[in-house]
Amino acid sequence: MRAIWKGAVAFGLVNVPVKVYAATGEHQVPLHQVHSEDGGRIRYRKVCSVDGQEVANDDIVKGYQTDDGRMVVLTDEDLEQLPLATEREIAVEEFVPADQVDPIMLGRTYYLEPEKTAAKPYALLREALSSTDRMAVVKVALRQRESMAVLRVRDNVICMQLLLWPDEVRAADFPILDADVTVRPQEAKMAASLVESLAADFDPSEYEDSYAAALEELIEAKVTSGSTVSVRSGQDEAATEGGEVVDLLSALQRSVERARDARTGSGAGTAKDESASKKPAAKKPATKRSADEPADDKEQAKKEPAKKASTRRRAS
Repeated sequence: MRAIWKGAVAFGLVNVPVKVYAATGEHQVPLHQVHSEDGGRIRYRKVCSVDGQEVANDDIVKGYQTDDGRMVVLTDEDLEQLPLATEREIAVEEFVPADQVDPIMLGRTYYLEPEKTAAKPYALLREALSSTDRMAVVKVALRQRESMAVLRVRDNVICMQLLLWPDEVRAADFPILDADVTVRPQEAKMAASLVESLAADFDPSEYEDSYAAALEELIEAKVTSGSTVSVRSGQDEAATEGGEVVDLLSALQRSVERARDARTGSGAGTAKDESASKKPAAKKPATKRSADEPADDKEQAKKEPAKKASTRRRAS
């Protein structure tokens, strides 16, 4: 596992340096949206609703829309100025009985691993939580958001489980539940009998995702029988993370042309010129010039194409 956060648990005068790891991960068969006719992947582009132009990731910031329709644009600099008092600290606010934490508030769980120098205070906190049957209510900043969480012990590890804020839990407003319902003693006894007949100790290993298993069998059967589609490479085949589409072949072609232009000093390049550059005669101008140039100029000439190509890729 890879640590997603480093900081320290602070309770009283004790400080426990820890690493945070995601304790859970959903398993699912990865399915994509494709064109039913040829199996081509469906790509999404980020387009501005005002001018209709595609927007690069570097030009996208966060915004808040007011009730009257105006937009408050928040830059990265604006967000960096907001206070996060617990940015690198898991600050213990109080220790509460475990049964007072409503399960509806529990969210994603993380494992806390102590640094090598913090094994003893880590064990001290773990034993204190276990012996008192309490949870530590903490505040922590993850991914630029302050969250409330609890520390609890699972097996031999301290877990940090995020909590929803109180105003994030919706009230169950169902008027039908207020209606008078009469349950006869015989019905209540029969329901209790049914519960007892299915009573057992919970063992999650006895359960499996039958849908995912069936889906994997279906996919394997189609692969074995040859029921697949050979997808042709298209313009949108290469896509960067976040949905930005890049024509990789075109970008590489332009990079090669710019690199060749920088060597020959021609100032322009075409696909036709590139084929000619493979001939020995095309290499002579660069050889003659390099013989008369100082060593540092030659190194600069070598670095310039890579620099321009890199710039071009980012622009693409």
